[in-house]
Amino acid sequence: MNPASVAPPQRSLPFLLHFARRHWRLFVPMALCQLLHSVMLALTPFALSGIVRSAQGGPQSTSMSHAVALFALFALLEIAAGRGAGALQLRLAPIQRQAALRTLYAWLQGHSYRYLHANFAGALAHRIGETALSVNQILWSLLFDISPVVVTLILSTALLLRAHSALGLLVGAWSAAFLATSFLLARTSQPFALAAAAARAETTGTLVDSVTHLSSARIFARMAHERAVLDEALARELRTIRVANRYTERIRWNQAAAFALLKLGSLFYALTLWRAGQLPLADLVLTLTLGIVIINESVSLGRRFLELFEYLGNLNNGVRTLLVPHEITDPALPAPLQVSAGRISFDAVSFAYPGGAPVFDRLSVEIPGGQRVGLVGYSGSGKSSFVNLLLRLYDVDAGAVRIDGQDVRRVAQDELHASIGLIPQDPGLFHRSLRDNIRYGRLDASEDAVREAARQARADGFIAQIAQGYEALVGERGVKLSGGQRQRVAIARALLKDAPILVLDEATSSLDSITERTIQETLGGSTQGKTVIVIAHRLSTVAHLDRLLVFEAGRLVQDGSHAELIARPGLYQRLWQMQADGFLGGSTDAAGHHDGAAAPDPARIEEAEGDDKVPAT
Repeated sequence: MNPASVAPPQRSLPFLLHFARRHWRLFVPMALCQLLHSVMLALTPFALSGIVRSAQGGPQSTSMSHAVALFALFALLEIAAGRGAGALQLRLAPIQRQAALRTLYAWLQGHSYRYLHANFAGALAHRIGETALSVNQILWSLLFDISPVVVTLILSTALLLRAHSALGLLVGAWSAAFLATSFLLARTSQPFALAAAAARAETTGTLVDSVTHLSSARIFARMAHERAVLDEALARELRTIRVANRYTERIRWNQAAAFALLKLGSLFYALTLWRAGQLPLADLVLTLTLGIVIINESVSLGRRFLELFEYLGNLNNGVRTLLVPHEITDPALPAPLQVSAGRISFDAVSFAYPGGAPVFDRLSVEIPGGQRVGLVGYSGSGKSSFVNLLLRLYDVDAGAVRIDGQDVRRVAQDELHASIGLIPQDPGLFHRSLRDNIRYGRLDASEDAVREAARQARADGFIAQIAQGYEALVGERGVKLSGGQRQRVAIARALLKDAPILVLDEATSSLDSITERTIQETLGGSTQGKTVIVIAHRLSTVAHLDRLLVFEAGRLVQDGSHAELIARPGLYQRLWQMQADGFLGGSTDAAGHHDGAAAPDPARIEEAEGDDKVPAT
């Protein structure tokens, strides 16, 4: 099963418990060790009072050796249990963080094209890392910070009540009121922590976006502007964090004042009882020690509540952002996709982007299997939307998109995408080797297959000129390569994938005309029997295809071969004449003929376009 389809708990507490249950074999013994550590720590003052009684020699005193042995036993158990819990934590912490990170990333992979383009990539990566870390921080805070303090408070209060009930009631009641107040105040700080976490993520996203486009900033001489953009994000983050910190500091001042008041009050009260002979010296030592322990632990717990809710704010921010339901989902029981002919059908398709105007209104078109089709039209006419719906990057509002009669919504997305090879205008290359980027088309491809795909895409020439050859890293998004080189790597990757349907979205726009013509000839041989869809603004790129679909404002206004469409008035003829005028000069008459001559030959236009070669790096 695809991990992206398995929904993790989408609320913070169930999400947290999900990982505690997953690793319970380590979590349970770690919790028991920490519990024993806390109990021994709380009993240490009791053992110390026994030593004092033995030194005084009273009716309830035990031998000094027994008292010291009990004190040493408690101390050794405290150390052993604490180190045992620590050792288990060191083993569990990285495993648990990685499990949370994998879960979040797998869910992110299932988000829609729209979601991924509506959020900073850097901010999403930051939220994944911070949310995975928050899982550990919250569990460790509960286990190593809050639970031990609760155990210590309960045992210490019980021992203090046993030593002197009035003093025990005073300290115990104060501690209960203090903790209840601290918890409520800390809970009110959660929105501030949530806002601070969101501000940090936004700053990270802004920084990553700016770093990604440093070359553009340099070319446009906007380096100072980018620093100013980052400064604005940092200023917003600083304002948010200062508000949260001021609120937290007010709470801590109130806690510190209450702590000092009770500490002094309990000290004077205990000394008064001792002077009046109502409290033996051993019990004075015990009550003072326990009182200080209870007060210190109460204040410490109040501070830890603040930290806990800060971690919860980070977790809530990640859960709310990342674990939203997927917009595009696989059916519960997807049908196997059987692509035999590669026939593509748009059946009365209506579609509009969220919040946008309609793109298609009951569009119907049939592309037989094995046909090579070009999509032509002005920018925004629906060409890219046609491909987006075929790839199911968006779902149709009405009608259906079918491949060999099978609705693309009824099959698994991975299976659909495995059947379609895409060569985009801006190929997304990984910061990996050239070999890895080409082999991404088929991970089990042999070295010979990788090199053959590179040769067919005319990428082998520039790869041979690079010192490290196929081992050379291409940089983030392929920045070490020219635009033409990136496109040739993308073409090689698609050829290696060898899918029955091939989509080229301005795939040769960065190539010179000679290389483009050579690759077209290669693709012509490599795509025999495949269904090919080509988007291109340069009409010479699609003129040789079997069929052209001409779109205008989401409507299919013309359908035919280049020869058929150029022979009759319409949008295609106007586009062809405009490109001919732009490349070859001259004018057109009222009928759309260029200087009274026949329409220009595609080869002549390609020759006129041959100055766009990007030098190899």
